[in-house]
Parts: sequence; structure tokens; C-alpha cells
Amino acid sequence: MSIKPEIAKRRTFGIVSHPDAGKTTLTEKLLLFGGAIQEAGAVKSNKIKRHATSDFMEIERQRGISVATSVMAFEYKGLKINILDTPGHQDFAEDTYRTLTAVDSAIVVIDVAKGVEPQTEKLVEVCRMRKTPMIVFINKLDREGKDGFDLLDDIEEKLGLTVCPLSWPVGMGQRFKGVYNLYEKQLNLFQPHGKQQADEIIKITDTASSDLETHVGEAAAEELREDLEIVTTVYPSFDREAYLEGNLSPVFFGSAINNFGVKELLDCFIEIAPTPKARESEERLVTPEEDKFSGFVFKIHANMDPKHRDRIAFVRICSGKFIRNTNYLHVRKGKNMKFSNPTAFMAARKSIVEEAFPGDIVGLYDSGNFKIGDTLTEGEELHFKGIPSFSPELFRYINNANPMKAKQLDKGLSQLVEEGVAQLFTKEDNGRKILGTVGALQFEVIQYRLEHEYGASCNYEPLNLHKACWLTSENKEQFQRLLSERKRDIATDKDGHYVFLAESAWALKMAQDNYPEVQFHFTSEF
Repeated sequence: MSIKPEIAKRRTFGIVSHPDAGKTTLTEKLLLFGGAIQEAGAVKSNKIKRHATSDFMEIERQRGISVATSVMAFEYKGLKINILDTPGHQDFAEDTYRTLTAVDSAIVVIDVAKGVEPQTEKLVEVCRMRKTPMIVFINKLDREGKDGFDLLDDIEEKLGLTVCPLSWPVGMGQRFKGVYNLYEKQLNLFQPHGKQQADEIIKITDTASSDLETHVGEAAAEELREDLEIVTTVYPSFDREAYLEGNLSPVFFGSAINNFGVKELLDCFIEIAPTPKARESEERLVTPEEDKFSGFVFKIHANMDPKHRDRIAFVRICSGKFIRNTNYLHVRKGKNMKFSNPTAFMAARKSIVEEAFPGDIVGLYDSGNFKIGDTLTEGEELHFKGIPSFSPELFRYINNANPMKAKQLDKGLSQLVEEGVAQLFTKEDNGRKILGTVGALQFEVIQYRLEHEYGASCNYEPLNLHKACWLTSENKEQFQRLLSERKRDIATDKDGHYVFLAESAWALKMAQDNYPEVQFHFTSEF
């Protein structure tokens, strides 16, 4: 049986933004439309809104996946939608970068008052590198914020996106009357009866009609007509091909917490967003329609259920059909494995899945066999590209605070490092362990999880390093010379690869000049 109809039904996307732009609220409302949850607010703890350290720990305890990407699937209008809600906090950016390798498109959420923020710039840059199609959702229109045109300029300038507004706000904050939908040529006005209830939507298809004044008043009607004239003359009209190639980004305005503008976003998204795309492997291009199954691990999460001490490997299916209890080849280990209880995620619930198709994300229970980037196939040797580990920016020595629990510490560290929470380096000259992360909050998360999940305690010592660079070279003699002459700056990562620990930008430059035939890499994928 052909799997093409199943592929055509799937849309897999990530939601990315700066913290507090309303990403989780938007995810929650999308799930509400799909019937995946009964009332908004069921997806998350409200504590996620405050980015205090204690809240992350609390959330870690309550949900297990709040500081990491959560995966949710639901059905809407006969389509299967897979959402990957990523952490916005920059300290968890690496998890987000890897998640973006598993999606086919992205929705970028921007706060109307704050505009484009630094973390959004970094995440959009990753999407741009991959030519991932992006839709922009400008959120919180029920609050006072920047002018619509200023926001579009901000997006074009800071994010380097060519924008195409598909909806436009009527007023903002206290004056917010609704949104004109340029895609469907209709005006949606809303009277919120309360934040979680359905809104009344009045449709007016012609903005020249006097009905407009009746509903929004003369001043707002005149302002909207003027704005729409500028929008239609200044910005390009929507071109789906340009969007799919990542060259054009549709923009929607709304208020996720008031459930306004979300349905328009979702309806347009399912119409224009790409179905599962082909994926590059080192060997060849893998297309979704192929008969044989293939997929890659983009995330591992330990102890999702603390009672069972389980690890789950998240696998993005790239081609063919995944079937439960079937033998598949673990390419890196060269051995066949069978999965008796693969999991599909529906909001906070997990369910056993019998089969899955390209675009789907399945969770495989893992006893330590998987690493991020591993490939599963029906026998072919494939290695999917583009799942890097980034060079950490913060470093600390890690010490065992309880010598009786050395085994637990080693086990906990190795599992958390496999999960991609941090990177662990071992110094060549004295064997000391160094943790490297992309954000300071990670150190506290690791300390907390080691204690609560593995019964191990650790403390840190400060370490001032500029960069950790992975080393490769064709010139064995020069490579060995570097290893022996700069032994105090050399460490190995968890896979035994050599890493140069540069104390400063100057020290790195000196090493590059002194050993010109050694390559210094800033990601572990080279």
C-alpha cells in the first residue's frame, strides 16, 4: 500500500521565540483547536511564565520536559499536526537548535511590545541556514505595543526575512478591535467574554463597505483602510513557492491568550505549510516516499517518568513506515533492534503506537543504546547530516561532593551528557572532568537532576575558558606535536575525540597559527 496519502496528511513544525513571547500559550490554543486538550491551561504549569531558577526546577519536577522540547500531535481537518514546542530560554538553546533539524517548517512568535529579541535572532538564523519555511505570529495585540509597520521593519532588518502580512490589526491594546484577514479577505472582530471562552467573530468581506464603521467606528475604519493600502502596495503578495523555499515569511497578528487570530493562523498554516521534506544524509538524499523506513534521533530525555527511571529517544521518521515490533538496524552500533512499546505523544499523554509515517515523531524507550544523531534504518547504512553539538560558552570543573556515590555520579553524568544537556570533557594532563554548557542555568539543572534523579551530589569550581574546539588533521606528525606540546590545553569529549580548550581568543589564534595543518572546529559535526 502506498504511504503517499499518509505523507500528504502530515505537517511537522516547531514553535520558536524569545522567552515570554507567548509560545506555550499559542501551543496550548493550537491543541485546543485540535481537541487534544479540553481547556486551555492543561498543557503547562503557569510557573513557566517566570524564568526564575527555582521555577525551572519545580517544572522539571512537575512535567519532566518543560526545560526541554515537548512534542505534541493532534488531528485537525483530517490532517495530522505534529508540534514541537521548544524552550525559549537561551540557556536551553542547544536543545532548540537540534529540534529544528526535525521540523519541516517553523512558527516564530514575537511579542508586540518587545519586537524582535536577541534569542529570536539566533533561532531564526538556524532556520535560515536550513532554508526552513517560517510564518511569523505577532502576539499580545490586546496589550499596548509597537506600530505594525515598525514591527515589520524590525523583522526585516533584524531577522533578514522578507515579510508578507496576511492579516492586519485594527487598533492595539485598549483600542484593539480585531484583525483584517488579507488571505481570506474578511474582517474578524471579537468581543471576548472571558479569556478561555469562544470569541464572537463578525465577517465583513469588503473594507469599503459602511458596515466597517458600524463595528469599529469611523476613526478605526479610516485608519485600517489607509494601512491596508500601504500593506498591499509596499509588501509582496503571497507566493507559496517563495515561502516553501524560505524566501518569504507570511505574518499574522493576534492574541493567543484571548484565542484570537490563532484559528486564522492554523487554517492558513495547514493550507500552505510543507508536507514532510526530503532529508540529506552523508550517502544520499532520502525522500519520504521511499518504501524502506529510516529515521534519526534528535533528542534524548532521561527520567521522563521518575518512577521508572526511563530514557526516551525521540526519533524523527524520514522515510517509509515505522512498524512496532519490527527489527531495525541501529547504524552506529551495527546491530538490529526491536521496539515493543514505541510511544506517540498527545499533549501530556503518551500512547503506544503501532505504526508511524514520515514527519511523525516517535519515542523509543532506551536503555543507553542511543546517542543524539543516531540513525535507524531497514538495513541501509545512512548517516543523517546536520545534528551538531555546539561549542560550549561556559565551563566549570565538576567535583564529586560525596565519595560514597561516585558510581551514581558517573552514571548520571554520562546519561545527562548523552541527552545533550551539557558536554563533558576530561583533561589529558590530570584527568579532571570539565562541564561545558551554552547557558548558566544548565549547571543548576544538572546539579538538581543529579541529586534528585541519581542520588549523586556535586559541586563546581570556576574555570575561565574562551572556547572548546574539536581537532582534526591530515598531518599526523603536527597533530601529535600539538597534543604533546599543549597537553595542558587538551581534553577528550565523551566519544574520545580530542578537544582544544582555549583560554582566550588570542591563545586560540596562536594555536591556529602555530599548527596550520590542524583544523579547529566549533561544532562537533565536521
